[in-house]
Amino acid sequence: MSKIFTITEGLENMGALRTGGQGSVYKGRRVGPIISAVKLLPTPIHTESMDDLNYRNFINEVEKLKKVNEIPNPNVVKIVNSGITESGSLPFIEMEFIEGPDLGELLKPPHEKIFTIKEVIKLADQLACALSHCHKVGVKHGDIKSNNVKYNIHSGNYVLLDFGLSVMSDEQRRSSMRHAGAIEFMAPEQNEGQMLFQTDIYSFGVVLYELLGGRVPFPLEDNGETARNHIMLSHMESPVPDVMELREENMPEAWPVREMQVPAWLLHLIAKCLEKSPKKRYADGIALHDAINENMVAEGQEGAADAIAILQAENDRLLEELTHYRQKQAGGKSTLTISKRLMAGLVVLILCSVAFGLFKSPSAKTVPPLQLTDTPFYAPKKLVVNKIVPKKKHIIPKDTVRKDTAGVDTTKAINPTHKKKAPHKKRKKFLGIF
Repeated sequence: MSKIFTITEGLENMGALRTGGQGSVYKGRRVGPIISAVKLLPTPIHTESMDDLNYRNFINEVEKLKKVNEIPNPNVVKIVNSGITESGSLPFIEMEFIEGPDLGELLKPPHEKIFTIKEVIKLADQLACALSHCHKVGVKHGDIKSNNVKYNIHSGNYVLLDFGLSVMSDEQRRSSMRHAGAIEFMAPEQNEGQMLFQTDIYSFGVVLYELLGGRVPFPLEDNGETARNHIMLSHMESPVPDVMELREENMPEAWPVREMQVPAWLLHLIAKCLEKSPKKRYADGIALHDAINENMVAEGQEGAADAIAILQAENDRLLEELTHYRQKQAGGKSTLTISKRLMAGLVVLILCSVAFGLFKSPSAKTVPPLQLTDTPFYAPKKLVVNKIVPKKKHIIPKDTVRKDTAGVDTTKAINPTHKKKAPHKKRKKFLGIF
């Protein structure tokens, strides 16, 4: 590992490729607009030798970090470089720069104090994916907290940052965490300098608790030694406060009531992550991510079943309303038909009454009876006209077409047996109108 120094402004040295009598060749990179995040570790390394314990630990952990990036993961920051600074001999890790706010910033004004349930589940899934990815290659993060998880504004993913503690020795970690570490996110065993896979699980649980409740389980009032010891003791002995009570206190008034309906599996998962004993927590990020996926799938299936049941109930309700509507329409149609028939009957009765009145009126002038040869008959009432027909006998042969003065066809000889059918035909004509 070579020391990193700047060859000239804007050209970064990436290490020597070969050295000869006429000069040395280095691998360079134009920095330009490229921005990276460089993590400087506090303990200097004076000798770049495997005999130096700090240097040896640093090299071993850096090799593990390289494995993290062998398979890219959208929820894990990329490790760009590592080495020893030219001045001060401090070990450093260079990582890609993630543009966007961290969780600590997203929990401060103008943002709300808590996350929505949907966003908490999204972060839980992606952060567990990052831990699973790291634990598979044997890398423990050791410093999971709100400020080390960023929201990438370009990809929309949450990204785990800062693998600084993972490259420290146990003694370095113990000293760093006791005096400057984020004590509010530390697992009980970290007070003794231990860092296990379950340590990351505990800190993961604190992060989710903070997003749901609006604050960590045991907040630090000041950064004094007494306050820090009290918080660590609380992590080791005190029960975790009810996160749902905190969520209710910090719930924005404009949010719907459903934001208090946190899935039971999510609360159980957080409680298991915050167990005092590492053995009672999820064994590692792999087991944690599997548990989240299983619950999300089960919740999705239950949600789909509920949605189907709701749709089926709505469909049944609509069918019932449609049947009721059709029955109502059928009943209305029957009533309307009867009304028309009644009205038709009334009209016929009125017309018949009027006609009867006209024929029986004293002022009405009737037509004298006509006579056929040897067959006397009487003209039907429909042949009544308003003018006087002169009395005259006519001899009309049988089967001869004859029209009266009103233009009515009387082709066939009319005899007394037919005279009652005329009013019946007239009535049928009136009924035909309706």
